[in-house]
Amino acid sequence: MKAIDLTVNFVGLRLGNPTVLASGILGYSTETLKEIVKGGAGAVVTKSVCLKPREGYANPTVVQASCGLINAMGLPNPGIEEYVKEIHSAKVNVGVPLIVSIFGFSAEEYKVVAEKAVEAGADAVELNVSCPHVKDTGSEIGQDEEVLKEVVKKVKSSVDKPVFVKLSPNVTSIADVAEAAVNAGADGLTIMNTIKALAVDVESGKPILANRFGGLSGPAVKPIALRCVYDVYERVKVPLMGCGGIMDWRDAVEFLLVGASAVQVGTAISLKGANVFGKITQGMEKYMKTKGFERLEDFVGLSHRK
Repeated sequence: MKAIDLTVNFVGLRLGNPTVLASGILGYSTETLKEIVKGGAGAVVTKSVCLKPREGYANPTVVQASCGLINAMGLPNPGIEEYVKEIHSAKVNVGVPLIVSIFGFSAEEYKVVAEKAVEAGADAVELNVSCPHVKDTGSEIGQDEEVLKEVVKKVKSSVDKPVFVKLSPNVTSIADVAEAAVNAGADGLTIMNTIKALAVDVESGKPILANRFGGLSGPAVKPIALRCVYDVYERVKVPLMGCGGIMDWRDAVEFLLVGASAVQVGTAISLKGANVFGKITQGMEKYMKTKGFERLEDFVGLSHRK
């Protein structure tokens, strides 16, 4: 049997393996991104950045649930004008494809932020259109197909790098939204963002998070994320990144079986550390040897085949 090939060509991005740092986890500084790569990640996605500085919500912003984490950070970031310095640095020092997550309050803002990110060295941009806990921002546009198409078209017309869209599960049909994004020009999709959730303190009788609602991530959302990837894979023909509750190699393999070409890992880092990426790829390699698969594409979407 030939050597196992874990490389991925994701819309022109060359990944040494299919694991990717999800946006929102240790994604602001070059130093933390380097630690993630040292831990084995094949690519990284930065935390989301917008046009102007944003403070985010007051504490508490994260609560531990029995099945994962609920967070309502409010997308704090220094603004793209300041963050381009970090993109420059990361591009030189990280050594794997650098995907910059962006959001905005209008299609024009997405366009401007995308342009600046690409000029600074981003290998691709991921449009955060789906964060369920931010009030009065463009991050809810993923629930409106027409607005989503406008944003994707605007960004695609302004940058020469791949454009990915991170979809929300908080919609009636994620496959419909995926199709709208692809028809507007999206090169790939990330499926999925967090699920709107709530945690309550029985002593005070009030919601724990300052923002009340937050986004649930972790093992509890994995079955939902798998279903979303499965549905979207049957509807569109662009590469997919699976995201949601991936804690080990088995989880990653499940996402590839339902149609993802790569997987994003987030919550697992807080529970298992940055080395979780390497452990996932090691497990996947052993699985492939056992099953007789030489390349990842040998079993991507296998669950759909008759």
